[in-house]
Amino acid sequence: MRLITFKPKRGGAARTGVLLDAERALDIGDVAKRARKKLPFDATDMVSLVASGKTGLAAISALVKNYKGKGIKLSTVKLLSPIPQPRKNIFCVGWNYLDHFAEGAKARPHVQEMPAHPAFFTKAATTMNGPFDDVPPHKGVTEKLDWEVELGLIIGKPGRNITEANAMKHVFGYTVINDVSAREIQRQHGQQWFKGKSLDGHCPMGPWIATADEIKDPNNLDIRCSVNGVIKQNSNTRHLYFKLPRIIAELSAGLTLDSGDIIATGTPSGVGHARTPPEFMQSGDIMETEVAGLGTLRNRIGK
Repeated sequence: MRLITFKPKRGGAARTGVLLDAERALDIGDVAKRARKKLPFDATDMVSLVASGKTGLAAISALVKNYKGKGIKLSTVKLLSPIPQPRKNIFCVGWNYLDHFAEGAKARPHVQEMPAHPAFFTKAATTMNGPFDDVPPHKGVTEKLDWEVELGLIIGKPGRNITEANAMKHVFGYTVINDVSAREIQRQHGQQWFKGKSLDGHCPMGPWIATADEIKDPNNLDIRCSVNGVIKQNSNTRHLYFKLPRIIAELSAGLTLDSGDIIATGTPSGVGHARTPPEFMQSGDIMETEVAGLGTLRNRIGK
């Protein structure tokens, strides 16, 4: 099942939907109302849907099965981030592809060996952006805007001290994320990453959430990013150094993961700041971010 959050282009409140095919979707709340079916979640809120778990997904499946209409055309709506307003910061994993760790060695002489544990940081919730929206350049704040394609993971069942053996039972689904980064800001604050990763609008996400059953092997997905049609990053999630169960287990140790929490699992090599010479995005550049089976983000760098 591929779940979206959208608004009609003519205006109106955000609502959740399920894709019927590449061009059409079902408006979950509207169809449930017409069928006089009570949903176990708020049909305007993806986090509420996620929290409803198997019960909510079963209700959606029943609506789709019994639906006789043609659905709404995606061309008539604006797709938002599947979770437009995260309840928390976005959890992120740094240095999670060996080639990316190696390419950044010159920028961090204090860390030359791969850490024994995942490097965690967060992006502020206000970084969230839509799959096809402009990314703010924040001129005067940063001149070194960089790209980072990542597999995004959405927590379904809440938990704390989750074991690796049970970790994947807590995954609701997957999405595409670009961890847009302001590199000079990232370096200016004691080498911590939060500020440089947290400028408003610097986390495009979507176009949808694919439920966990849709993705047979999340550890074998092609992942790539291009700028102005030129491929900059091209890898596969099988090269993740810390696999998804390990990430969930270590992150949840003493820290509760809630329904709808978002984890960006790391980026492969090919980022702009590590190139010779370094490359950074400018206003008007088009950034395309793709994970196989999860769709493609297409974001222009704004003025």
